[in-house]
Amino acid sequence: MEKAHSSIKMLISKKKAGNLIFPSEFRGQGTDSAIKKALSRLAKEGVIKRLAHGIYYLPKIDPQLGEMKPSADDVVRMMASKEKIRVKPAGAYALHQLGITTQVPTKRVYITDGHERQFTLGKLQIKFKPTTPKRLMRKGPVSSLVIQALEELGTDKIDPQTHDKISDLLKQEDPKLLKHDLKLAPVKVNNYIVNILKENHA
Repeated sequence: MEKAHSSIKMLISKKKAGNLIFPSEFRGQGTDSAIKKALSRLAKEGVIKRLAHGIYYLPKIDPQLGEMKPSADDVVRMMASKEKIRVKPAGAYALHQLGITTQVPTKRVYITDGHERQFTLGKLQIKFKPTTPKRLMRKGPVSSLVIQALEELGTDKIDPQTHDKISDLLKQEDPKLLKHDLKLAPVKVNNYIVNILKENHA
């Protein structure tokens, strides 16, 4: 136990402030139980801080603002990088990211090629939802989210105001990326977007 604590503390000391820390990083430094106990002890000592179940971070201090706690977006981005998985906003969060709705969701859902996972950051729930490779192959920063949003809303339930917002958003996308993503969209969503593009060129 003491050996695991010392070796884990040394490894953490080499990390940059603000970095996320997961128990899985320290495999080989002791049993799973010893690693969890060592991280818990380091959190009590103030060396690291617990962000959520099984997720810790190395505190980052700003001279003016004080401690900088990782944002939800930072956490998701760093988790994806560490676990070498892809994640993209889905559902209500995709709508919010596009500005189609101003309501901030208390639950953020991301589609991923990783494992299903759910955790809480403060009052915010984060969920990683496994999906097909096809949905993650979409490349456009705007079009990929628009397609996700339309899958959430359903193309037959779009009001005129939302229709106009989607139309304006699609004008911002690189035509090559939009063409690529349309091939990966469900038939109804593809048809809906194609009709919008015809309207824009009418």
